[in-house]
Amino acid sequence: MDELAERFEAERGRLRGLAYRMLGSAAEADDAVQEAWLRLNRVDSVDNLAAWLTPVVSRVCLDVLRSRKARREEPVEGLPEPAAEADPAGEVELADSVGRALLVVLAALGPAERIAFVLHDLFAVPFDRIAPVLDRTPVAAKKLASRARQRVRGASPLPPSDVARHRRVVDAFLAAARGGDLAELMDVLAPDVVRRADAVALPMGVALETRGARAVAEETQVFGKRARFAETALVDGAVGVVVAPRGRLLLALAVTVEDERVAAYEVIADPARLAALRITVL
Repeated sequence: MDELAERFEAERGRLRGLAYRMLGSAAEADDAVQEAWLRLNRVDSVDNLAAWLTPVVSRVCLDVLRSRKARREEPVEGLPEPAAEADPAGEVELADSVGRALLVVLAALGPAERIAFVLHDLFAVPFDRIAPVLDRTPVAAKKLASRARQRVRGASPLPPSDVARHRRVVDAFLAAARGGDLAELMDVLAPDVVRRADAVALPMGVALETRGARAVAEETQVFGKRARFAETALVDGAVGVVVAPRGRLLLALAVTVEDERVAAYEVIADPARLAALRITVL
């Protein structure tokens, strides 16, 4: 391996992480990094390789994001079975390391906002270096990142102590759902818990509403396979859950917590309802 290739390989992991946060797709991130390698081979020499590669990968990602927006891809109707939701090799680790809720929120940003936020807030690139990537002034790039930051982090109308308490309950519910332990599920559910769901979220013939801790817990045992793709997030200002295989929002749970237990939750999977939700990172 020649010196340039060795230097590039030393940067590959960082560049892949950068591109993945920008694109939310491991395959597209790898393509962006490969495109940067091809462009690198067309220049005579580069002194600061990291400083040269970061904007190149960012511009490639910006083009991909703009192309996606221009295509206006239609959402897929219906939910795949859990076996079909499995992440491609390596992508589950990427999604887990970045955070599925963050990937969901990033996907809702405009291309320029997403690039500015990822570069500045996640990779500490100064705005005078971000500006040329976006063909904006540093002041404009700063405004884009600030606007994105507000959408990513959001806020809850609840006091911070209530948010923390609700999060502990929802985290316990997710842990029990992943483990499939009936006793643990019943322990975190209120005796008269109610589960409601959009029809698209359920197999044919399953009731849109289920009541009682045992019935909801047994049902969660059956449908809990998707919990491996779940993460807590703020859903319309309250602590809830997003389920996002490969970082793409599949469904959301609006959760009601009372007396340290889950009193109710609604599974939202209808595309129009999902699009109307305000999801932010805890």
